[in-house]
Amino acid sequence: MKWMIVLLLVSGSAWAGEARPMGDDPAVEARLKQLASELRCLVCQNQTLADSNAPLAEDLRREVREMIAKNMSDQEIIEFLVSRYGDFVLYRPPFKTTTVLLWAGPFVLVVGGGVALAVTLRRRQHMIRDAMMTEEERRQVERLLSQR
Repeated sequence: MKWMIVLLLVSGSAWAGEARPMGDDPAVEARLKQLASELRCLVCQNQTLADSNAPLAEDLRREVREMIAKNMSDQEIIEFLVSRYGDFVLYRPPFKTTTVLLWAGPFVLVVGGGVALAVTLRRRQHMIRDAMMTEEERRQVERLLSQR
């Protein structure tokens, strides 16, 4: 009985074939790889579609592969995905009114941080000037130190 179980387990692996590649056409896969590197995964943190292993990314890659098979141009595929998901799907969104904060935001934060730092340092400098000792306080400190 044990040998029958072993025989069944071994024979099952004998019928297993090699893993089928995702795409049969290398040209389609090359285009897919190029497009996927320009598109953002919709559920991952700052990953391209090519880098992501999320199930949604796999679905989007399959969808892009099907559009390539339908002889759609790269621009048509990108336009379709942007119309469906918005500019967020682009890894490098275009500069326009709806994305101006995305492009200008880092520069605004750096300038704002610099201004805040300058104001803080200036206030601190004024506080140091105001905290200087009077002549009476200096004599008192010298007297206390000389008593040792």
